[in-house]
Amino acid sequence: MKHSLLRIYIGESDMIHSKPLYEALLLKARETGLAGATVFKGFMGYGHLSIIHTAKILRLSEDLPILIEIVDSDEKIDSFIPRVKEMMNHSGSHGLITREIVEVIPYRE
Repeated sequence: MKHSLLRIYIGESDMIHSKPLYEALLLKARETGLAGATVFKGFMGYGHLSIIHTAKILRLSEDLPILIEIVDSDEKIDSFIPRVKEMMNHSGSHGLITREIVEVIPYRE
């Protein structure tokens, strides 16, 4: 079975229904039954407007980069992408969604 890695790049300040968008996306992934999702917070980055967001003390930013990674079957990722787009549109996010085929190597002791 082929698997996909879905990456969603958004800003920390992106909100939907008074909740952080990254939290809403993670909860929606769990509700949808996806295998797992992880949210990463970046220390520095920029997006389509080329504004640098950084965690440096002298340049405090309130909109640090957020990356959400989800790995599951192609079929489940296919069905989840429209929900991601809908939530990003509703929030007004100018994020980015990427997808790539990955090899899943189960690890069990």
